Amino acid sequence: MAARQLFTDTDTADEAVRATCDDATTCKRFATSKSYWKDPYIQYFVRSVGERKAPEINRGYYARVKGVNLLLDAFIKKTDCRCQVINMGAGLDTTFWRLKDENLLPQKIFEVDFPAVVAKKIHYIKTRPPLSKPIIDVHSTDSLLIDAHNLESDRYCIIGADLRDISSLDEKLKKFHLNPELPTVFVSECVLVYMTPSQSSNLVHWAAETFHTAMFINYEQVNMSDRFGQVMIENLQRRRCTLAGVEVCRSLDSQKERFLRTGWGHADALDMMTVYSVLPQEDVARIEHLEFLDERELLQQLLQHYCICWASKDKLSLGLSHLAF
Repeated sequence: MAARQLFTDTDTADEAVRATCDDATTCKRFATSKSYWKDPYIQYFVRSVGERKAPEINRGYYARVKGVNLLLDAFIKKTDCRCQVINMGAGLDTTFWRLKDENLLPQKIFEVDFPAVVAKKIHYIKTRPPLSKPIIDVHSTDSLLIDAHNLESDRYCIIGADLRDISSLDEKLKKFHLNPELPTVFVSECVLVYMTPSQSSNLVHWAAETFHTAMFINYEQVNMSDRFGQVMIENLQRRRCTLAGVEVCRSLDSQKERFLRTGWGHADALDMMTVYSVLPQEDVARIEHLEFLDERELLQQLLQHYCICWASKDKLSLGLSHLAF
């Protein structure tokens, strides 16, 4: 009975986590419709702009997208595109199409997510030519594999897997021609926080063990011990969404420690208010004119409870520890 109960609880929690993927995509769709940033591909994953989102939410997503992209693009440029990207819990992310359009496509992009999320994404790609054509354009070999839970082409691969099951994840990635010798950048956005601290430590340890030259970019909650953090946790719990790894989100130091304890040579972290203040200010001024923000304090509180933590190890001496904002 206990095992059955555990399975049911885990299943319900996983379903709630999968729903956060739709939330993020819907918020990004709305923000792009308001011209916070350009993403011509997100409309093929979410047709409707949906209900209005508050200006502080739009600015928060702007900081998230611009901050993560800034580090990701810097890594790709540092390697002259001779690298791999592994997007953990990628959801309906459009990075492959953006990088192709900007001539920044790495040797291969891998995306991993729950099989149910992957199935949905692959369905959209198969049925929408503006999504499928760019993949075919950069695919030169005969065999393009596409089934319900996997897509493999020369430059882009989508895999249905559970990030908590490291041996299965490793096996699937290698089956789809992951190259441990290539410089590799990992991206995860609000993913590790849904794992227990030991599960996320195992994942980042596997990443450090498998790749000699790598970077890990992690966006998620921080400063979660205060009252505002507690309210965020309660709001998610009402949606049956448990932040199993919230204790790692106590501080910027605890975020960095997760990497430094698991084989990464260097780690940095900034809260999103700081990231927002160091993004190109001309563009920040542009987006601040898009909508009136009633309470700047609310934006500040929100952004102080999210962060980007990035870690690196650099056997090839590419200068990865210097990549920053």
